[in-house]
Amino acid sequence: MSRSPSFLSKSIAGRAVLSQVAISDNRRAVSAATTALLLLTLGIILFTVLRSPLKDDVAWLLYVARRWMAGRELYVDLVEVNPPLIVWISAIPIRIAAWLDTQPEKVAMPFFMTAVLGFGFWAACLLRGYAGDTRHGLFADRLPVFAALGTVLLAVPGMELGQREHLLLAAGLPYLVLFARSLGGERPSWPIAVAAGVLAGLGCALKPRYAVVFAVLEAVALFRGLPLFRLMPMVAAATLASYAGAVVLFCPNYLRRAVPLAMALYGATDVPFLQLLADSQRLLCGQVVTLGLWFWSRRWLPERDLVLTLVLFALVSTVVCFIDGKDWYYHRLPATITTILALILWITSALVHRRSAPLGKPRNTLLPMLLAGAAIAVFAVTTFQRLEPDVEAAVAPERSTVMRLEQIVRENHARRYIAFSEWIALGFPVVNNTGVGWTSRFDSMWALKGELWRVKFDPSAEKEFPVRHWVARDFVTGCPDLAVVDLREGMNYIAVLSASDKDFARAWARYRLIDTFDGLEIYKRHESGCVDPPPT
Repeated sequence: MSRSPSFLSKSIAGRAVLSQVAISDNRRAVSAATTALLLLTLGIILFTVLRSPLKDDVAWLLYVARRWMAGRELYVDLVEVNPPLIVWISAIPIRIAAWLDTQPEKVAMPFFMTAVLGFGFWAACLLRGYAGDTRHGLFADRLPVFAALGTVLLAVPGMELGQREHLLLAAGLPYLVLFARSLGGERPSWPIAVAAGVLAGLGCALKPRYAVVFAVLEAVALFRGLPLFRLMPMVAAATLASYAGAVVLFCPNYLRRAVPLAMALYGATDVPFLQLLADSQRLLCGQVVTLGLWFWSRRWLPERDLVLTLVLFALVSTVVCFIDGKDWYYHRLPATITTILALILWITSALVHRRSAPLGKPRNTLLPMLLAGAAIAVFAVTTFQRLEPDVEAAVAPERSTVMRLEQIVRENHARRYIAFSEWIALGFPVVNNTGVGWTSRFDSMWALKGELWRVKFDPSAEKEFPVRHWVARDFVTGCPDLAVVDLREGMNYIAVLSASDKDFARAWARYRLIDTFDGLEIYKRHESGCVDPPPT
């Protein structure tokens, strides 16, 4: 007996309803899982950064911002080699802390976390409707997209959260999303394009050499047939140019003093290219895998333009990192985060679209998915390994070197303090948390190390940048109550300064060793003053 057409139509409609219910259930499950992951990550990071001593770079910038707000002249009274925007931004949590009647150190990290998550949420909103699908596409639900972005933006930097590289990448995410959509022929509304352009320009202003990364992206857009003078990149360029003009107008000493000092002495912290290459091997392997996945799926993957945008940003950011020549993890944050996001995007898109086989799409995607999954797993394990000791230290922060130094400062009622080390953390956040006076114009001994490095091949550098004289003068004038000497770096700063400056040698003779731990020696001044009294 044949079935009636009405029965068949009802059966098909029922199956469609069941399919929609299953899709809806899957979306709710994904949203719940990703949200739980984000909340867990947020809790771990908050616990770690609030229980641990503040990151040294962030603590120093808060100190500089506070002194600048108190009337000290930036780049004259305070030696800082970063452009002024990060100092201006660091003044914001100081103002917020004043309104809340609390310490800026307790506000800074939550402030940066909120900013980063805000940028990530806006990027997730801009992704909705990507490729014209607002109902069933990969980015139809903003919550799981935001949760994935937020988890990566918080977990990968860990304790390096709030570094300039971290902030510039987060601020540039909306730009990257709109750029990828423009490759597909979409045009954002002018208010959104202006806002994203301003954010990207400010991100580049934090570290201007990253303008090269955005320039490469625009070169690709020009190659793909997009007009050269589009609103968003023009606004970004105008923002960066306006910032450069503000620096010339309001902070001319940055160009006169900080830039020549950094160019002359900062090379002492460079590492050999092969060492940098070896320490970046996981990142480079992940980028090779990501680039290969994009090339293999570029004809059928709906999100191919977004993957390409992230891959290009990661590759050029890696080149910038290698040009910097510094083996510091946070310098690799822009490249690392965008590589991980590209991998997550590719494998998620491949899983979602695996049942549909458009023309030219290989049906067997098992091996590429295994490669993508393995790369994500490697990054996840690396992130966990970096975060684990920080979480353990947050459980018992009183055991940390920084907090032990803070205890010694308080026990000895020190009013002035100095640390002879290239490690900024011996000075900051110790100064921030104890209120002790810092008797140096530098945040650490990096400039002294840079001078000693440069005079080996340019003896005239000592006259141009007499850092030994500056450090010795600051010490004698400030006459610290406590001095920390770092023995782990293999450089005898005391011997160098004593041989270079007789006043320093006489002043140092007044200090006695009172404690040693973690490769540090703690000295206390046992005689009044650091300068001999005038003859009567």
